[in-house]
Amino acid sequence: MSVVKINVLTVPEEQREVLEKRFASRAGVVESQDGFEWFELLRPVEGTDQYLVYTRWRSEEDFRNWMSGPMQAAHRGGGGEGGERPRPAASDSTVWSFEVVQQAAPKTG
Repeated sequence: MSVVKINVLTVPEEQREVLEKRFASRAGVVESQDGFEWFELLRPVEGTDQYLVYTRWRSEEDFRNWMSGPMQAAHRGGGGEGGERPRPAASDSTVWSFEVVQQAAPKTG
């Protein structure tokens, strides 16, 4: 059964646009990873400064392969001025892990 990873990012209001642009610039990086099933970046609407980065994977092993390979490279890269990494947009990060035990999709026809 699939696994879901939700990265909870605390993002100050003045960094929201920066965070969203960084995710947009990485579009396509995770989609070709073996075992990847879904991605969503969820912007808070009210009452919180936490974004949710939702990813769904075929298995825990597929997620770990992503974490130890392409994801590490994506977070290592990106030079700011003088080749330095840009300052993180999030001030805090926590990862929640879940197994999918039930799911539903819209009925067709």
